[in-house]
Amino acid sequence: MRTSSKKALASRWSSHLLAGVFVLAVVHLLSGATLAENLAQLLLVGFLLLGWSRFSSMARLLALACIAVSLLALWRLPSPWAVLHEAGGGFVFLAAFMTALSLLRLPAYRSRLIRRCGQSLLMQPPTWRYPMLSLGSTLFGIVLNFGVLNLFMSMIDKANTLGSAQGRVWLQEVRRRRMLVATLRGFTLAPLVSPLGIGVAVVLGKLEPLTWIELFPYVLVSAIVLFLLGWACDQGAGPRPRAGAIVTERPSLMPLANFSMLLLALVALVFALSFLLSLRLPQAVLIGVPLGAWVWLAWQCRSVGPAGVGPATALLARRLPDVLGGIGNEVVALGSGAYLGSLSVALLDPAQLEGVSTLLVALGSWLPVLALLMVVVLAQVGINPIISVTFLTSMVAQVGLEGVSLPLLGAALLAGWSLTMVSSPFTAAMMIMSRFTGMTARQIGLRWNGAFLAASLAMAAVLFRLAS
Repeated sequence: MRTSSKKALASRWSSHLLAGVFVLAVVHLLSGATLAENLAQLLLVGFLLLGWSRFSSMARLLALACIAVSLLALWRLPSPWAVLHEAGGGFVFLAAFMTALSLLRLPAYRSRLIRRCGQSLLMQPPTWRYPMLSLGSTLFGIVLNFGVLNLFMSMIDKANTLGSAQGRVWLQEVRRRRMLVATLRGFTLAPLVSPLGIGVAVVLGKLEPLTWIELFPYVLVSAIVLFLLGWACDQGAGPRPRAGAIVTERPSLMPLANFSMLLLALVALVFALSFLLSLRLPQAVLIGVPLGAWVWLAWQCRSVGPAGVGPATALLARRLPDVLGGIGNEVVALGSGAYLGSLSVALLDPAQLEGVSTLLVALGSWLPVLALLMVVVLAQVGINPIISVTFLTSMVAQVGLEGVSLPLLGAALLAGWSLTMVSSPFTAAMMIMSRFTGMTARQIGLRWNGAFLAASLAMAAVLFRLAS
């Protein structure tokens, strides 16, 4: 009993430290105060130490890699503290970014609208089940992040009963596989198209001349192509409908339309803050998303008190430790990936940097295609896409490439990031899917998504080469 109470206390304090990192990051963002930035990095170290026992083995390995590379920087670099401080700032920003996104989970899990959306998606007839589930998980993924996988997979198992398959076990299994694959592929499109996503934050944060308006047309086309390829692969792999089969009535999609309007309002709020406060889009997310989550929660609590403001604030304060207590592994994985990517570039000596610069210039218009392939290939051997994308974008920012389209390069990196999430056994999405299905992540990547990955890589290579 004493041990469990100690763990609960440590978890609570860990959540408070992460909340402190978020608040100080916002203060530094708005005021530029160096003290706030230094305190945020100090609290982050406390968060890592206090939460160590609850981190996964992968998260611990990444944290140890950060320590090892930091020691190497102290030994190799002439002025290491400035470099470590800058890399630590990237870690703090992504920790705050994940904290901001996680706040959306509280009103989302309480939302009746989301439950109605889930029921509507699962009751679609077979022909429309893949596109609706895929698009639904993309929209839900913007709000719930990895939580959408657990939510959708639980709903799928509840809806996909043996009775609904008319007693045919094989049909029940086929339906389950197709719905799970649709959910996974749809979820992986969220970081590609969402201006609130981690991938967009990394790319725009490192390639500072690049804006979301410039990037959006390229990522939109990439997402549409991946969606259509996934749908085609699903239709090719699924059983043909029998003649005379009962055609089920399609349920209303109004809940999904209403949820889309809610997301548009949230994105509009972030863009408005970005314009009014003269912030980069990823920076505006730190303010806009928590504000939007609080307003959404207040709307849900409007019948309890005046405009729901007081109850929403009290509920958010009470549930905050629970919300933040479950994202430690995500914070470490993403933050340490950015930290390692930044330090890797800093550790290159001028001669190596000049050699890489020459190589990148020589690649020219082939660079987006090769960058996409590099992100996907490296992910198969355990190098998280945030590390490879941070490294490549930092490298491009350092050397400056006149002949390469930054929007095209950014879209290629994000498309590669999306494809790693349906193929690499080391990504969190595949680990969650493996735990739920009982299959290994490698089997899911090769057996369920192998044809889709091959077709996507070939199509992406052709399209990005033509666009170059």
